[in-house]
Amino acid sequence: MSLLINIEDLLSGTIVEGTRMEFKQGWNPTPIMRTVCAFANDFENEGSGYIIVGVEEKDGRPVRPVLGFDPNLFETVQKEMINYCNQIQPTYFPVLSLEEIDGKHVLVIWVSAGTNRPYKVPDDVLSRTKTYHYRIRQYSSTIVPSQEQELELIQLTAKIPFDDRVNQQAKTSDLSFALMREHLEKTKSRLFDESARMSVEELAQQMNLSQGANEHLFPKNVGLLMFSSTPQKYFKGAKIDLVEFPEGVDGKNFNEITFEGTIQQQLIDVLSYFKSNIIKEKIIKFSDREQSDRVYNYPYEAIEEALSNAVYHRNYELQDPIEVRILPDAIEIISYSGADPALKQRDFTRGIVRARRYRNRRIGEFLKELRLTEGRATGIPTINRALRENGSPKPKFDTDEPDRRYFIIEIPIHPAFTIDSDTLEEKATPQAIKILEYCKEPKSRAEILDYIGITNQTKNFNTNVLPLLEQDLIEYTIKESPKDRNQKYIITEKGNLLLSSLKKDNQ
Repeated sequence: MSLLINIEDLLSGTIVEGTRMEFKQGWNPTPIMRTVCAFANDFENEGSGYIIVGVEEKDGRPVRPVLGFDPNLFETVQKEMINYCNQIQPTYFPVLSLEEIDGKHVLVIWVSAGTNRPYKVPDDVLSRTKTYHYRIRQYSSTIVPSQEQELELIQLTAKIPFDDRVNQQAKTSDLSFALMREHLEKTKSRLFDESARMSVEELAQQMNLSQGANEHLFPKNVGLLMFSSTPQKYFKGAKIDLVEFPEGVDGKNFNEITFEGTIQQQLIDVLSYFKSNIIKEKIIKFSDREQSDRVYNYPYEAIEEALSNAVYHRNYELQDPIEVRILPDAIEIISYSGADPALKQRDFTRGIVRARRYRNRRIGEFLKELRLTEGRATGIPTINRALRENGSPKPKFDTDEPDRRYFIIEIPIHPAFTIDSDTLEEKATPQAIKILEYCKEPKSRAEILDYIGITNQTKNFNTNVLPLLEQDLIEYTIKESPKDRNQKYIITEKGNLLLSSLKKDNQ
């Protein structure tokens, strides 16, 4: 059988993370079967693992051109694997595929996450005396779990992520043969050509979208969500509601659009709508330099990553759709239920998020194959980077602690799209301009008031400094503790933009 993923994409590491791949120069059953067991246990709910035989490794990356695997040995290895896989407790069989790359063949062992974990394997499948241990992946290594990890692995028994579970309310024939083949064509899988001669049931099994005996074969939830014509028939909340509030949520006017169909098509359609109708560009000219800045109200990359993560990580057992709210000064993306309890609000605030386990491991695999989402734990850093490079304010995250009912990402609009000629004169008083210029470096309250020649009193602060804070022209340097005695104030991107606009108008 051929892989779902193109072998070139697999080796590139752009779609499958290094932790889910292991390279072997040659066929060596003992370490290979340990890794098969570890990938099948899928301790971190990462999804499929791949063992590539015939490839040398250096610093975790494959060495190209590959060494190669003798294709004449393929049938022999297949027969040996039957014996070795029967030694795994309970029995587990991966998929073997002979792939071509660099003018040579390599053997790829595709190990999808097992549905009967935890699995044990002999330390040495070639030894007459068998000593069994559980095996798990830790980063890029296969290890025997510690006592604590072993207990956690055992507790994962039958805790299969929702997207990888069998749905007995549907039939395998409810899957769309055309949609499955369309995915294979987009990912340039060799299985695309082979699938032309298969039935929908056979292709579903080859793509690991179904499970059971031939007479009791049922589709998995991921198959119905991504490869059925009407996923909403089985999951009422599997849709995206986009609402535009041009006057804010309290305004009378709003425009609502609902996106349905497969979840990947919903994502593509919403992103297309953003490109055509929401994202705008502006050229900012400066008086002190010739080069202009090209900025966007919302950088596309940040929107793409935030929406992809909502589709990837939402709870499809709930009937609540993903909500996208387009407000006058921000975009909110709301998904249900909330973030995993292991992730804390402070993690999102710092921009350092390390998920232990993923809610929808199979959905993530397919979205990565389609290049609709990035690799492991890159979502929040990507959003932060895209906004920073665009000169936009930082995003806000709400994990709804401690209830964890929802998760909101708020992406603020670039300040260039909130300042207009009608408000410039009101905000740009001589005193305000003086303070903004002074606060290009962090300054304390006392320093600011002394600089503009007035006493350090609350009334003077409220009159001269507080309005600039409220208008987001300056901000705290210690945001988490506004009343900190070491608090200082610094100009924001919006404040800098106001100064630049004033200088340009005065030329």
